[in-house]
Amino acid sequence: MEEDKVLPKHVGIIMDGNGRWAKKRGLKRSFGHKAGADNLEKLLKHIFNIGIKYVSVYAFSTENLKRSKEEVDYLMDLFVKYFTKKKKIFVSEELKVIFSGSKENLRNDVLAGIKEIEEATKDLKKGTFNICLNYGGRKELCDTVKKICEKVMNDEIKIEDINEDLITHNLYQDLPDLDFVIRTSGEMRISNFMLWQSSYAEYYFPETLFPDFDSKEFDKALLEYQKRNRRFGGVQ
Repeated sequence: MEEDKVLPKHVGIIMDGNGRWAKKRGLKRSFGHKAGADNLEKLLKHIFNIGIKYVSVYAFSTENLKRSKEEVDYLMDLFVKYFTKKKKIFVSEELKVIFSGSKENLRNDVLAGIKEIEEATKDLKKGTFNICLNYGGRKELCDTVKKICEKVMNDEIKIEDINEDLITHNLYQDLPDLDFVIRTSGEMRISNFMLWQSSYAEYYFPETLFPDFDSKEFDKALLEYQKRNRRFGGVQ
């Protein structure tokens, strides 16, 4: 098969199992998050090098704010360190980094890190890495409705102009629909991840915890994707 028929254009990854990975080893949950972040760097390099153009990862949901203050603070510190340390890597790999999510309840240093890495990578073309941070699919749809209502009230658009394309273009980021969604750790649910964009996505639920979900595991997932017959609601 030709490459463009084999590879998904946009892959979503729900990075689940970091805490359980640490618990199995008698470590604090924070060690699992660090291991997950380290694995993500290597995994992204592999994914983009084989020709996939868009990757979205579920880094931190709006519901994650309900976790302990210690864990939330650690994750925010980890994000800031990650943005700072990995910026040069993303630039060298020619990856555009963008963020999806609400800016509410995020620390100023996190917001500054987001702005800095987006600015540094905005013109890069090899691939697009979308980090869903403080993200919820329902929240995104609510924010999109508000955004479109404001445009109607300001006479920028008419109600008759509202269609699926308009909604897509007014989400947090204007990206192609997800083709393939992977949730690691064996949990078989999507947990409010990119609800609009995943309408016709194929799903894959490996038992592997995310820190162990390496390039070989990803290639196994890709082989499974290649077996699927994507009908998009039609009959074939």
